[in-house]
Amino acid sequence: MIRFWMNSDRVQDRVFIPKFYDPEIDTHLDRLRLTMDCRSLSNLIEDGLVSVGTGDEVGKMAYGTGDIPFVRTSDISNWELKTAPKQGVSEDIYDEYAAKQDVRTGDILIVRDGTYLIGTNCLVSRIDTPLLYQSHIVKIRVERPDELDPEVLFLAINSSIVQRQFRSFQFTADIIDTMGRRVYDTIIPLPKNQSKANRLGRSVRAALRKRVNGKAFVKHCAHLIEEALESGTTEALEHFEAMDDEEVEEVLTHETVTSEFGEFEAYWRYSDNITNHIYIPRYYEPSIQRELDILAATCDLASIAELEDAGALTMQTGDEIGKMAYGTGDIPFIRTSDFANWEIKHNRKQGISPAIYREYADKQDVAAGDIFLVRDGTYLIGASCIITNEDSTCLYSGGLIKLRALDRNRLDPYLLLGLLNSYIVKRQIRTKQFTRDVIDTLGPRLGEVILPIPKSADLRHAITKAVRKVVSERINGRIELVKLAGSYDDV
Repeated sequence: MIRFWMNSDRVQDRVFIPKFYDPEIDTHLDRLRLTMDCRSLSNLIEDGLVSVGTGDEVGKMAYGTGDIPFVRTSDISNWELKTAPKQGVSEDIYDEYAAKQDVRTGDILIVRDGTYLIGTNCLVSRIDTPLLYQSHIVKIRVERPDELDPEVLFLAINSSIVQRQFRSFQFTADIIDTMGRRVYDTIIPLPKNQSKANRLGRSVRAALRKRVNGKAFVKHCAHLIEEALESGTTEALEHFEAMDDEEVEEVLTHETVTSEFGEFEAYWRYSDNITNHIYIPRYYEPSIQRELDILAATCDLASIAELEDAGALTMQTGDEIGKMAYGTGDIPFIRTSDFANWEIKHNRKQGISPAIYREYADKQDVAAGDIFLVRDGTYLIGASCIITNEDSTCLYSGGLIKLRALDRNRLDPYLLLGLLNSYIVKRQIRTKQFTRDVIDTLGPRLGEVILPIPKSADLRHAITKAVRKVVSERINGRIELVKLAGSYDDV
C-alpha cells in the first residue's frame, strides 16, 4: 500500500488513485536521467522515432472463418505470440483490415486493456505474420531504427520502471481494466551511451533468435511428428533441422486451436457400439481410428491408462488452494493459462507463500521432466508444457494433470511431450472433451487417449533429442531476457 502526502494542486484530471502518483516512480526516473534519455511515448511519436497504432474488433462472426491469426490479449506470452492462437480469420477479413493494421516483423505489441495482462508484450517475429490484432492491443513501430534500436525499445518496455508505470496508469473502465490513453504518458528510459545501446541490442537479438528458432519447431511440431511417425524414420526431423530460415518460413503453416478439432464428418454407428452412454458424434471420430490403424505399422499403440497400469508413467491432478492464498508470496501457483508454447510463463499470474507451498509440496511432488497438461477449460484443453529445473518449485491447480514418465527407455519425457503435440494425439484429446456445468473438461478420459510410440529406437531418440534441444535453447533465451530486463534500469 502506497502512503504519502501530496498537495491538491498536483492532482491531474480529477484522478484520486494513489498509485497514479507513486512517488517512487518519479524518484527512480530522476536517478535514471543521469545515464538515460527519459522521454514519454508521446514525445517519441512527435519526434517521428516511433509510430503507434491500435487494433480492431472484427466481430465474433469472423472467428473461425480461417487460419490467419487474430491476436487477442491472451495470445501474448513470454514476449512472443502463441504458435496456435485461439481465433483465426479468413483471407477476405484479413484483406479488409491488413492495410490499416500493417503488422510487420519487429513491431511491438502491448496489451493495453485487461487486468493481469496489462503491459504484457511481444516483438513480432519473422514466423508470426500475417496476422490481425484486436483493439485491446497497442502496436509500436520504430520508424528510424538507425537512431533507435527496436530491440532496445522492447527491452526498455520490459524494464521494471516502465512496467510499474503501466500498472500505475491502470484503471477500471466498465467491466475491464485499461490504461486508456495514459499509455502515451509512459516515460521510456533509453541509454545515452550508444555503445551500451548497441551491446544491449545484440544481446536481445541473440536471446530472441534462440527462442524464435525453437518456436518454429514448436509451431511445426504437429506436422513434423506426424510425418516421422508415419514413415517410422528420422528423415523428416533431419530435413527440418537442415533448413535455413527462409526454407523454414516456407514450410510453416498458420493454424489456430480450431485445427485440432478436425472437420465435421457424417457417419453411421450401430447402437451396440455406443460407449458409456456417450452420444457425442465427435467422440467416435472414425478418421482417428483409420489413422491409428496406419500408424500401427511403425508404432506401438498404447493408451495412457495402459501405460499407467504398466508402470511406464503416472497421472496426477493438482489442487485448488483457494483464492485467499493468491498473492501471499512469490512461489508460482500454475494455472491453465500460465503456460504457452511448451513452457511456463516468466510472469505467472498468482504466487503463494512458502507455508502454503510446504502444505502441498510433498503431495504434488513436482520435478523437472514432469509434464503439465490442461484438463479443464475450452480452447486450452490439451495444451502442455514440460517442467525444467528453473520451474520445479511450484504448485499446480486442479485444472491440470501432471504426467511423469517412469520408463524412460520406452517413453522419455521429451518424447512424451512431442507425442502429446502430434495431431493424432491432439485430435483424440479434443474428441474426449465435454461440457460439465459451465466449463469444458476431459474429466477422467485422458486415459483413453492412445499414444503412438515409435517402434524404432532411433526415431524415439531423435524425437527426444530434438524436443529437448528446443526446450533447452528456448528456456536459456528466456532466462537471458529476464536478466536483461531485470538489470536494464539498475542505477
